[in-house]
Amino acid sequence: MRADSTRRYQAPLSNSLVEQLANRLSPQADKSLVTPQAGERTNARSDLESSGLYAELMSHAVGLPNDVVFAQMITSQIAGEGALPPGLGLDADDFASLLTLHYPGVELVVRHSLYAVDPRALERDDVLALLLEHRALQNRSEEWMAEVVTNACMANDHLWQDLGLWSRDNLSQLMKQNFPSLAAKNVHDMKWKKFLYKQLCEKEGINACRSPSCEHCVDYLKCFGPED
Repeated sequence: MRADSTRRYQAPLSNSLVEQLANRLSPQADKSLVTPQAGERTNARSDLESSGLYAELMSHAVGLPNDVVFAQMITSQIAGEGALPPGLGLDADDFASLLTLHYPGVELVVRHSLYAVDPRALERDDVLALLLEHRALQNRSEEWMAEVVTNACMANDHLWQDLGLWSRDNLSQLMKQNFPSLAAKNVHDMKWKKFLYKQLCEKEGINACRSPSCEHCVDYLKCFGPED
């Protein structure tokens, strides 16, 4: 790639288990227990699709399944949308490898957050392990995706918004491509963040729901309603 065609973008700095799982699923969960990992704003698509960065990334995309969704996430994060930290929460080497694999020739200047003790490390590890257990085993990109989705699960809004995606359909496609056996279990199209934590609760033998049947639960819409 010629040097004059490589763009540099400066990313902004981030603002820096059982009970936790139950709190996640409970409709009355204490929001003070949920701390976003970057920024308070959630995703607003606006004109990001036509932004210079998104166009640059996609002009270098190699045609892998995650090209579009990673480009959306990176563009949103640098624009201050969504809840992902700089570099999507990946370490510097992994983020550089992601760019090389998906968008060879694109260079991004990212100031990664300094390491800090994570009070939700056990929860984070459980979410990550769940995703990795169900990955499609097609390429390394799925491992990065598992880390990125885990990072977004630590924030407050709908998962597709916290990821900086531009629609819930993008998230559903992401899950099917990267974690197909897990996505196949979401037969009733449950909200994805709720679904992931419900899977963890079931593995631990926890029933955090008020009703034995989703169809007759008074909180049905909190788990299955629109995510706009």
